[in-house]
Amino acid sequence: MTGDFLRTPLTLKIATFFFIAVTFFYFGKHWSDGYQQLVFFTQRSDSDPNSNPVVSTSPNYAKPFNVSALIENNSQPAPPENVPPPPPEEGSIEKLGVVNENGTMSDEFEVGDFDPGMVEQWVNETQVDESEGSSSSPSSTSDSDVGFGIKKFGLCPREMSEYIPCLDNEDAIRKLPSTEKGERFERHCPEQGRGLNCLVPAPNGYRTPIPWPRSRDEVWYNNVPHTRLVEDKGGQNWISRDKDKFKFPGGGTQFIHGANEYLDHISKMIPDITFGKHIRVVLDVGCGVASFGAYLLSRNVVTMSVAPKDVHENQIQFALERGVPAMAAAFATRRLLYPSQAFDLVHCSRCRINWTRDDGILLLEVNRMLRAGGYFVWAAQPVYKHEEVLEEQWEEMLNLTTRLCWNFLKKDGYIAVWQKPSDNSCYLDREEGTKPPMCDPSDDPDNVWYADLKACISELPKNMYGANVTEWPARLQSPPDRLQTIKLDAFTSRSELFRAESKYWNEIIASNVRVLHWKKIRLRNVMDMRADLQQH
Repeated sequence: MTGDFLRTPLTLKIATFFFIAVTFFYFGKHWSDGYQQLVFFTQRSDSDPNSNPVVSTSPNYAKPFNVSALIENNSQPAPPENVPPPPPEEGSIEKLGVVNENGTMSDEFEVGDFDPGMVEQWVNETQVDESEGSSSSPSSTSDSDVGFGIKKFGLCPREMSEYIPCLDNEDAIRKLPSTEKGERFERHCPEQGRGLNCLVPAPNGYRTPIPWPRSRDEVWYNNVPHTRLVEDKGGQNWISRDKDKFKFPGGGTQFIHGANEYLDHISKMIPDITFGKHIRVVLDVGCGVASFGAYLLSRNVVTMSVAPKDVHENQIQFALERGVPAMAAAFATRRLLYPSQAFDLVHCSRCRINWTRDDGILLLEVNRMLRAGGYFVWAAQPVYKHEEVLEEQWEEMLNLTTRLCWNFLKKDGYIAVWQKPSDNSCYLDREEGTKPPMCDPSDDPDNVWYADLKACISELPKNMYGANVTEWPARLQSPPDRLQTIKLDAFTSRSELFRAESKYWNEIIASNVRVLHWKKIRLRNVMDMRADLQQH
């Protein structure tokens, strides 16, 4: 019989073996799933711990159970209910951060657990009532054991839809001894206990903003319902209204043919002004609707557009609605809220600022914020008009910038460009008594919070920190030299800290995008409340 089987065709042999294998598989699975199972285990004699282990029959014999579930649930037994967990051992608590307790850098970062439900249930309209007992208000909840309730803020009156607490504090403004230098446009925050306690409402008919990059060229009228700029600047190619939208052709008072042509003109004038390479961070003073900064974004340049909340109070609103970084600020009596050597280029196009007043104190503030070797671009009537008064203003500007050791590079058409020195050599060579003087060595040029302007020149770091900057985009990951001058509570290399911060925030941002669904909500304008090394 065996011989006959070996002489059968190969196909039949394969079929026979396949049938036998399936049969054994079926019976094996049927046995393990539905029939009683026998589990063996080893045990030692209780009276003699040194005795040899003996194989015994399990007490589970003749009892059905699920082996798969047994394996999956093979974990530590749960602690008894109502028993608090033991305190963690000293030194076992995981810490967040980039510097460990020994002051050395760590490449590993622990990110705490996140409850997705917390995001969905989060409410931004709450305040805490610390009164005793419960509240009868239908819009509040309380816990008598804890002694506080949570209430929703009410809406402010409709006429407060553009209220800014620190700029619209009329009580503080009325008490100012003088407003002739623009003091009313500076910060005057309410006293403690007198701050805003209601939610500023959106304008009537507010709609979800048009997403970037379309928002560069058009925004909804109802989101910024002002026509003053259309009336005042419509003929200068700034802005126009088209039914339910504002349109931005990209022009300005000094660049009515468009911001792109204007930027090309600057680059041709000064070839070393390479937008998106050596020029990465720009300050636009008196920005209007921020078309200068909007068009620089496509050239890999980040521009902070600033303007006061004056008769054209909506210009900063237009900038933010368009998706351009902007801030309400004024050149008046205090330093702007930026550190020294913050900007590669400062731009002023008809910004209506008298740079030479009070011994040039306002241009000295530009000098403080301008990076060593940075550029100042001025487009204004004194540059190109030949009226007597304007020519006098031009001569005053040339005289002041010479005493500041700025190098006048070129004037072409209605644009003039200067460059700040890269070191202190020119300052040291000035004649004794030249004004403005050098600032006192005790003056901190990075002290900006409610700090008064000073009519003096901030000395540059002797080691040229700030002048040597890597080209963009390598600059993003290259620790700058001036990092060594920043006041940090760091025990190790600041360059190492910079790289660790970068890695840390890459992880944080990636987590936020994933967990908080940032891609779905089309984020454009973000305020970082504690920028630190600005790796975000």
